[in-house]
Amino acid sequence: MTSYGQQVKQDVVNSGAPGWRPLTALAALVVAAHALVLQAAPAQFGISSGDDTAASKTFVTRNLEPAPAQAVIAAPVAAQKPAKAARNTLENRLNQPTDQQIPAQAAPEIIASIEPLPASLPDEQAPIESTAAATPTQAAAAPPVGPQTTPVTAIRLPGSVRMEYKVIGLSKNLNYYANAELAWKTDGDSYQAMMKVSAFLVGSRSMTSVGKITGSGLAPSRFADKFRAELAAHFEPEKGKISFSANTPDAPWVEGVQDRVSVFLQLGGMLAAKPQDFPPGSNITFLTIGPREADSWTFVIEAEENLDLMNAPMAALKLTRKPRKEFDQKVEIWFAPSLGYLPVRSRITQQNGDFIDQQLTDIVKSL
Repeated sequence: MTSYGQQVKQDVVNSGAPGWRPLTALAALVVAAHALVLQAAPAQFGISSGDDTAASKTFVTRNLEPAPAQAVIAAPVAAQKPAKAARNTLENRLNQPTDQQIPAQAAPEIIASIEPLPASLPDEQAPIESTAAATPTQAAAAPPVGPQTTPVTAIRLPGSVRMEYKVIGLSKNLNYYANAELAWKTDGDSYQAMMKVSAFLVGSRSMTSVGKITGSGLAPSRFADKFRAELAAHFEPEKGKISFSANTPDAPWVEGVQDRVSVFLQLGGMLAAKPQDFPPGSNITFLTIGPREADSWTFVIEAEENLDLMNAPMAALKLTRKPRKEFDQKVEIWFAPSLGYLPVRSRITQQNGDFIDQQLTDIVKSL
């Protein structure tokens, strides 16, 4: 005869109940899928306080132009009282800002606006451009060494703001979801931009760009990519190089070089300042710095599309970086004219069909 305990054990075995090994394997698979969210998170665009309430938010843009040798800075434009916006529209989430002034010795002009730019800027808001002819010395100067970037003739950067996104992805036939945030902070002379993606059970991955604001827009000084450990790139224009903490070979520093966060804000700033200069089919190229290396990114301007974001229709201009070589990613990004050409959606697609799609869900003033 068997004991009662032995009989119970035999009944459990005969019942076909799952053992601990299959359950452990299933849990490991879930954690691995979430880890892929962070490893595949878009290397793009951080962190600030401020609760989203029913009250409207303030959004400010900063218009910068390269300073000419003998340029005369126009007197500040008087602030105009914004027209009353209709209720329950997306633009009504943000208040019209007032114009700001800068010291006379500073070359860039500051213009505040959240309205879509007109086909041509009014005279009082026209970009400051140099009309002086090049000197013989300038004409004979040798071209800069290294990769070239699209020249910046004007740029309009946003004021401090925090944007929140939902992330939808596919990896190895598994769907996953995450949250993302872009925090942009600026005092007019310097900036910090951080893109952070968070996934359940795994943690977060962040990419941070810090640097100065010049007449040509953003001039990064450091880019960091942190997921478990941190890798960083250091911009050293005085030495003509960019060095990496990963001990990979230095990259050449060139005027207008960007990193994987700043590049999207620089793109939006150029589009906001002179959208008429970038018709469909035109290109914008940057030398773009990642945590280990430099690469040339060329974006093709496409047509505007209507997106459904923040529970409302939104027109957005689409740009695409197409793969140039094997295993390259296809990068698509949409900028909303109604929000000063802030990035409202991005999608990265791998050659095997895996993708990560990031869409705007909220935007608030960043203090």
